[in-house]
Amino acid sequence: MTIKDIAKVAGVSYSTVSKALRNSPLVKEQTKRKILLVANQLGYQPNIAAKSLVSKKSNAIGVVWPTVERAALSALATKINAELEKHQYHMLLSINPVDTAITVFNRYLVDAILVFNEEGTSTVIESKIPILYYGEPGPSPYSTFNVNRRQAIEKAVEYLYQLGHRHIAYIGDLSKQNRNQQEKLKGFMSGSKASGLAPTCAIPIDTAGLGSQEGYRAAKQLLQSQTPTAIIGGSHDITVGVLRALKEAKMEIPADISLIGYDNIPQATNVEIPLTTVGTPLDKIAEQITQSLIKLIREETIDSPLLDSELIIRNSCAPPPS
Repeated sequence: MTIKDIAKVAGVSYSTVSKALRNSPLVKEQTKRKILLVANQLGYQPNIAAKSLVSKKSNAIGVVWPTVERAALSALATKINAELEKHQYHMLLSINPVDTAITVFNRYLVDAILVFNEEGTSTVIESKIPILYYGEPGPSPYSTFNVNRRQAIEKAVEYLYQLGHRHIAYIGDLSKQNRNQQEKLKGFMSGSKASGLAPTCAIPIDTAGLGSQEGYRAAKQLLQSQTPTAIIGGSHDITVGVLRALKEAKMEIPADISLIGYDNIPQATNVEIPLTTVGTPLDKIAEQITQSLIKLIREETIDSPLLDSELIIRNSCAPPPS
């Protein structure tokens, strides 16, 4: 099925159909509706590859994704896709290694590429298409967009300290190779120091990963040796794992212990006890990423913003037990 077939059935010229399908103001609304109706009836699907070769635009964004298993990333992917659709862009998702994904996206002639750089990729990969890195800074000369993870954990510590907690644990990935996670650890240590928390009462526990199973194992390890009055989880999935360990230990939240999770995502309200969370809201991240991508496509200069975090208080926090 081609544009010529639509033109024949609708009784209009080839150029009129082409303009109508591009939503051109040069075509009367009545004619446009007729053409779109015929196109739908005939099952017309535009040839994106051919269109992009002619216009040099595909209205598609390639996204290099680290994993589909973590709740926060899945929620963010949904938000970014919705934001891109507002601007008539489609999202193509790849979970291939960064270099492979960028090579494939260059073949498909997408308009821009978004890389979630959790692995700290530093090799410059040849690309004729503009690239935006989110998370770990990308290799020069690519633009980078990030959120203020250190500030987020500092806010969590400050809030717990104000509630009266003096024995706080941070359970997260302490890998020195991942700057994102190191920023969270730095936030925990600097927040503890600024609040006046005794060094022996600010306990970082390494999960060696960001999943719920890692969070569960780390919390079990912590509870075997000591019991803080509050815990901060380094990701939503880690916090879910911590929640499971606390339940097995028959500790009630927040009566026995308070819990804050990193990642401001809708899923935080869907667990047994709605979680107090800290981090940059997903709507704000998706909006800023989309704006940055569009600027790159237009060959405009973009800032490299570090988005502020927000603390959202729910049922999982209370003053420490007396």
